Amino acid sequence: MPKLPDTPAPELTDELKATIQSAYSTWLGNRGFKARRGQRQMIADIARGLTEDDRLCVVEAGTGTGKTAAYCLAAIPIAKSRNKRVVISTATVALQEQVALRDLPDLKRHADLEFSFTLAKGRSRYVCLKRLDDRLAYDPERERLYGPPDAEHLDIYRRLETAFDTGTWDGDLDNWADGVPPKAWTPVTNDRTGCHGRRCKYYHQCPVFRARADVSDADVVVANHDLVLTDLRIGGGVVLPDPAETIFVLDEAHHLPDKTRDQFTARASLRGCTDWLKQVSSSMETMARRFNQPREVQRARERLAAEAGGADDLIAAVGTLVGDLPFEPRDTDTQTHRFPLGEVPEPLAEVAVPLGKSFGGVAAILEELGNDLDDVVEGNLDWPNAEQAESWRPTIGQLAGRAAGAESLFSDYGNSASVSAARWVSRGLEEHGEEIELTSVPLMPGEILNDRLWSSCHGALATSATLCALGTFARFRESTGLVGSVREARIPSPFDFQRVATFSVPRMRAEPSSSQDHTEEIASLLPELLGLEPSALVLFNSWWQFNAVVASLPDDLRDKCRLQGEVSKQRLLQDHTGAIDEGEASYLFGLASFAEGVDLPGDYCRHVIMARIPFAVPDDPVDQAVAEWLENQGRNPFMEMSLPDASLRLVQACGRLIRNESDHGRITLLDRRILTRRYGESLLAALPPYRLEI
Repeated sequence: MPKLPDTPAPELTDELKATIQSAYSTWLGNRGFKARRGQRQMIADIARGLTEDDRLCVVEAGTGTGKTAAYCLAAIPIAKSRNKRVVISTATVALQEQVALRDLPDLKRHADLEFSFTLAKGRSRYVCLKRLDDRLAYDPERERLYGPPDAEHLDIYRRLETAFDTGTWDGDLDNWADGVPPKAWTPVTNDRTGCHGRRCKYYHQCPVFRARADVSDADVVVANHDLVLTDLRIGGGVVLPDPAETIFVLDEAHHLPDKTRDQFTARASLRGCTDWLKQVSSSMETMARRFNQPREVQRARERLAAEAGGADDLIAAVGTLVGDLPFEPRDTDTQTHRFPLGEVPEPLAEVAVPLGKSFGGVAAILEELGNDLDDVVEGNLDWPNAEQAESWRPTIGQLAGRAAGAESLFSDYGNSASVSAARWVSRGLEEHGEEIELTSVPLMPGEILNDRLWSSCHGALATSATLCALGTFARFRESTGLVGSVREARIPSPFDFQRVATFSVPRMRAEPSSSQDHTEEIASLLPELLGLEPSALVLFNSWWQFNAVVASLPDDLRDKCRLQGEVSKQRLLQDHTGAIDEGEASYLFGLASFAEGVDLPGDYCRHVIMARIPFAVPDDPVDQAVAEWLENQGRNPFMEMSLPDASLRLVQACGRLIRNESDHGRITLLDRRILTRRYGESLLAALPPYRLEI
């Protein structure tokens, strides 16, 4: 069970109940809304959950519940009564901005609640004024570090600088109307290791630190899961409020396991490490020359030469050992070798241990050099050309960060027997030859969340429209580490699914296991199915089947289809909704990413068509490793992982159809296994109560 901080639980007093009830009634009255049964229930469940001993609760709230208002109206009064703060975290920046720019202002205006709030984003969403200045005042001698900016990028940088200087832009990428291409944006943003902090001459203007100041003062901070996990990874309370003083509201919480895995994944490419070590050497030579060979830089060069020289030999040894492994094709360009149960062979582990130490030594030397640069900036060290020290601090910080990342990966490989992880090696052809990448992904993200979040926060709510798999929270709770006594609640959607939506499974000959026959049968059925409604969302599990079906469509129908990958997702949705608004038929074709987070109310989606039950792709190395681990524990991977996950994805995909009270339409599943296999009954039972045509 998660171990909570030794803080007594706040009692749900009559006074606190009255505050919450009054805020809800006032909000409803001022907005002209009627109370929703599910919303009332959700407020009550959260209030009880956050004031019980465990202070942890999990709430699945069906579409249409109004969960944002519910969790705010419960959590904010409770936090203020205990002099705590609230961090609302979402899975995407888009929903984050919706909460901060629409929902919270509405509640503050109409619910008679006094609270301050702000929006918090990661550093990569903000411009670094120092780097922007460096790019515009480009120094040819540093070209080996950054590469020359092209004319288009320079024009963008000039416009960014002018807009910031004139106050028409605040330095937030999301507030730049024209957007900035990633290749142009990356050189002018920053990370923690490359930041000069208070020593930077742009500190008082810095968009990042202005945003951080707002975070330190606000009662409610709206963040996203990536930022929350980043903060927890670096110790907690660094970017966001101290977890012990915070109630976390984790919306779209079903993303937490994957987000945690992503945040704590370690990777290193052998060619990248070798090239990077050369870059370190080149940078040190340039730096020594710039500062006229100061003693500290000379000493760092000598130590780095020793560490890096040893690392080069060890990297070559890793390449030799990896080259002897049996690889299997992953796709047309990549082969992989996954280590059974994540255990790295002893010869490779023996090389990884000193390589991790070597990179750790490089990181430590570079961090010391960064501290020396700080001392030069502050006047505590006397170097020639000291005015250039500030511009070199981000470079050294970034190099130290890269070294620390490599240290993490190789140390993990050297300690694979004691740390549960999915580990594999990828081999592919790149522009400059063969590239080998080593990866380690945490197998049990719940252990990380339990250690860094649930056991350290004052309280937390995990909520989403889809948390239950096959009718229970078991899969979610295990994958997120919520394995103790936690309050659970399921709030049904207020929509009358039986009346407004039909779920059908056509009579079919082929099953997905006969991929060619199944694909041909889908292609033959699709024209008639698309003709039933003027709009549809068609979902596939694989690019192969997606492309094969699209290639078989008649030209007149193909012209009405908008395909994932042709243009950006945002542009695709704009073209689709624009066509529907003009009275034309339009059909969206996509893969898993279109089964969630795509909001197509009303006429924009009257038919959801799924090619098959959304079981995970069997070649995913993480899923393979988890299944292997479960089997090793004597458990059933299909029943405990594959089937619950497929059930959740099926519910999410079906959920694209009914988005509001006036919606109606149909769902078609082109996979008869839901009727012929024993598990099909469980999948059907977990769906909302659609009208069935099977």
